[in-house]
Amino acid sequence: MVKLGQSSFRRILLSRILLLSVPVLLVGEYVTYRKARSTLLETARQNLTESAVRKAETIEQWSKSLKSNLIGASENSMLQSVNPKDYQKFIAQLGQRLPAQVDCLQLTNLQTNQVIASTCGQQPIQSLPANFWAPVQQQQTLLDEKSVYISLSWPNQRKPKTNGEKMTLGEEDFSGATKETRDSQVSLVLSAPVYIRRGNSRQLSYALSLQSALPVQTSAPKGSLAGYTVAIDQDGTILAHPNINRVGRNIDAEADADRLKSIVRRAIAGGQAFLHLFSFERNGVELLAGYAAIPSPLTKKENTKWIILAVSRLDYALSGLEEIQQVLFNLIIGLVAASVVATLYLSRDLARPLEKLRDYALKVDTEAPQAVPQNFQIREFNQLSEALNSMVQRLRSWARELEVATKEAQVANQLKNEFLGNISHELRTPLNGIIGFIQIVRDGYCDDRDEEMEFLQRAHDSSMQLLNIINDILDIAKIEAGTFSLMLEVVDITQVLEDAIDLQAPQIEEKGLKLSLPEPHDPIIVNADPEKLKQVFLNVLSNAVKFTKLGSITISVRVESSKNSPSNGSGESAIANNENDLVVVTIEDTGVGIDPEQQQKLFQPFVMADGSTTREFGGNGLGLAISRRIMESMIGSITLNSAGVNQGTAVMISLPVNQQSSFYFHSQDFGNEKWKF
Repeated sequence: MVKLGQSSFRRILLSRILLLSVPVLLVGEYVTYRKARSTLLETARQNLTESAVRKAETIEQWSKSLKSNLIGASENSMLQSVNPKDYQKFIAQLGQRLPAQVDCLQLTNLQTNQVIASTCGQQPIQSLPANFWAPVQQQQTLLDEKSVYISLSWPNQRKPKTNGEKMTLGEEDFSGATKETRDSQVSLVLSAPVYIRRGNSRQLSYALSLQSALPVQTSAPKGSLAGYTVAIDQDGTILAHPNINRVGRNIDAEADADRLKSIVRRAIAGGQAFLHLFSFERNGVELLAGYAAIPSPLTKKENTKWIILAVSRLDYALSGLEEIQQVLFNLIIGLVAASVVATLYLSRDLARPLEKLRDYALKVDTEAPQAVPQNFQIREFNQLSEALNSMVQRLRSWARELEVATKEAQVANQLKNEFLGNISHELRTPLNGIIGFIQIVRDGYCDDRDEEMEFLQRAHDSSMQLLNIINDILDIAKIEAGTFSLMLEVVDITQVLEDAIDLQAPQIEEKGLKLSLPEPHDPIIVNADPEKLKQVFLNVLSNAVKFTKLGSITISVRVESSKNSPSNGSGESAIANNENDLVVVTIEDTGVGIDPEQQQKLFQPFVMADGSTTREFGGNGLGLAISRRIMESMIGSITLNSAGVNQGTAVMISLPVNQQSSFYFHSQDFGNEKWKF
């Protein structure tokens, strides 16, 4: 009976497989996600580093281009020969020919410091330094980069704070709104001298100045790995930033100052790499920053540098991860569903054979026999099926044997009950005779001495009959216990037979039966226990006399080959292995006979032909059983044959003939024979 709380094999199998497969899928998805994130992050870092290098190269090339363009314009021959009234027209034309990143172009009279031509109004874009250029150029030489004066123009004409005047958040009064690039970023202002020929020399007359905002990228859209541009001076001043509020302040005022300083130090040392920033924006978004360094355009010193950063938000850099997450989510849902379906089929394929074997085992005792399920796809289940089938066959065989044994036990019990009833009668009859005859003699009811002796003789005969019955019971008990023993010696079987006939002769004569004896015969030597052999002959003769009312008893003796030996009642020869000739003693009567179906039972202990025969003729049913065991002990046999009821009975007693005259003792413990010579 199934107990509460138990689960089916299929359900346990399904849960175990899912319990194993689902975590594996989830772990696999997590590992894939982490791997994809690491790959995207590494790609972003590499791209930002390369972007920072490109941005640095762009700014460096931009500054060099401005210098070369400015020097070329200041050396332009038209500027030397044009009428001062036409300077405005010339500057306008020059401004159109210069690169587009030039925001303003001015020509300033150095004697009056007045702007005489401009593309962006009359307000000077730069305060020119005094005595920066030589007033007279003696030789006809070209200007170089050292002749260019460079300064910065801060957004809205703000002047940058010095390192001792670090800007704090309390000093900011900006709205924080993003403006156009050229208004919100630092501009580079360059000025070059213009020498006008005066006779044999060239006199310093004008200064040609241009203004150009730093070419920086102020935005980085989602998914872009180029990043926006941040420029920092070597002293830590922010030169360019998408947020105008950050331009001009020092990195010491930033929340992430330590990391920014680390970037400045590494870039100055020549490093090109990346670093995480956590508080470089107001909302505290994590950033990735690639960085590189270029020589500062403002000074001729080699160790003065600008640090160019390519900055991108981490979530922007990992924007592709969202699609990967969606793909992984759909994939894990699909894999889990596929795993469930596959597990259902797998659990069914594994559990179905077991369920069939279970159903067969449950029905094998309640329904008609049927074939055990077989031909499974799994070898172990087929082996289990064969083992179950073999076990069921053995159990059925044992059940049949047990049923037969039960019936035999019931029959044996019934036979023993009948035997007890018969034996009690057999014991009581001679015992009553003994008691009665002795009482008659004791009480003096006899007329003379001869009558007393007659009653005493009858009491003696009854006591001998009682002794024979008790001996038979003891013999069968010894046989059942395996302790029955014989004293074998060389004897003449014809002499033993004559002694037995002599003892039964009075009973034969008393019933008036005709006795036919065998013809005189030479001695036939056998190895046997003479007393036990005589007992066998007496048992057979006694039965012949007892069950024959009228007719005759015929006794014959013959010697025949062992190949023609009679069977022992079970169809097998008891002396098949003996190569000697056999002596066969046949005792045949014309009595009541025996039903052929009952003949074999007569050699079993306590068995009589039927109850009516027992009541009519008496007997205890032990004679033939004891006789058979005695003959088998002497390597002989005893068989019985009867054509049917009232057709007489013939009993054949066989022993092997022995020509030797040696004497030996045979002690038989059934199942283990011991011979002594």
